[in-house]
Amino acid sequence: MSIIAPGLSRLLQFYLSGPMPCPYLPDRVERKLFARLNGEDAPDREVNATLTRAGFRRSHDIVYRPACPSCKACLPVRIPVAAFRPSRSLRRIAARNRDLTLHIADTALTDETYELFMAYQTGRHPDSDMAQMTRADIAAMLQEGAVDTRVYQLRGPAPDDALGPLMGGIIADQVKDGLSAVYSFFRPDAPRRSLGAQLILTLIAEAARQELPYVYLGYWIREARKMSYKIRFHPLQSLGPQGWDWLEPPAGA
Repeated sequence: MSIIAPGLSRLLQFYLSGPMPCPYLPDRVERKLFARLNGEDAPDREVNATLTRAGFRRSHDIVYRPACPSCKACLPVRIPVAAFRPSRSLRRIAARNRDLTLHIADTALTDETYELFMAYQTGRHPDSDMAQMTRADIAAMLQEGAVDTRVYQLRGPAPDDALGPLMGGIIADQVKDGLSAVYSFFRPDAPRRSLGAQLILTLIAEAARQELPYVYLGYWIREARKMSYKIRFHPLQSLGPQGWDWLEPPAGA
């Protein structure tokens, strides 16, 4: 079942990447089907929205989807905003972060964003390639291929009308039927706040405010512990051969 509009494939050149080690599952090989945005605002907006609904994800000016020859573990997932019901643990997280406020920023890289991004990488992912990113690398991540892209920032209390300290941010694209999460980062020294979960709750609330039906979370892999946080946001839908359908959570999730 195709949910890509007829004719779109004639507007884009798709490529298949070479085999690479899978970053999530050991002893497996990944390949990606991908296309490059062309830097024109209106066409890029249309392409990104259509491919997001078809299970692709954006990184810089590339929209991609796994095309692994012998593995179907990556499931595109999205939260139906109207059906979302936070669990007791998510409600506790929201209560602990009641003092934070949302500030919606553009993709310009500020000193504050740069410092928090690097603190997050060195605190949470010190051995990853992203911990070696330069300021120019981070600016490119924010701005290359940006299409209706915003940084949804959580900020701490501040006196008067000043902006409070930056606690976390989630980069997201606005598409026709929702918000599509690109990447999140947050203070690594405030574990009790569970800021990663709070950022997703914030995106859900913002989608509801804008009357957008979905929040797209990229891919979920049942066996990958790094992705287990996504299954907390239920009910959840995944994309399969017959289109989007409800995802049954793992036992004990």
